[in-house]
Amino acid sequence: QVQLVESGGGLVQAGGSLRLSCAASGRSFSTYNMGWFRQAPGKEREFVGAISAISWIASTTDYADSVKGRFTIYRDNTKNTLYLQMNSLKPEDTAVYYCAAGGRLSRDGADFGSWGQGTQVTVSS
Repeated sequence: QVQLVESGGGLVQAGGSLRLSCAASGRSFSTYNMGWFRQAPGKEREFVGAISAISWIASTTDYADSVKGRFTIYRDNTKNTLYLQMNSLKPEDTAVYYCAAGGRLSRDGADFGSWGQGTQVTVSS
């Protein structure tokens, strides 16, 4: 099974940017649909974005309305790495961010069988 490790979190001011990385060490990374989720203290896990497995046709992406236009999800299969570029960050983006791998493109965490440990993102006012 694929193993996932997130990195790149930190403390930024509102309006700033961060790029999160998710390194995958399992087999057949290119065949996995990948997703980013986040969870703030006392709140439920929330879908952020997802990207389909790579094919001859370019992969498709899906974003939560709360981040659409500000966040970009992409993958580099030669490096077995998933990325989340976060721009125009807002205090409400503060959360632990998790990457996940699954068999289908989905917004539902239950469809992802492998999860990383998470990386903290804190956005100050």
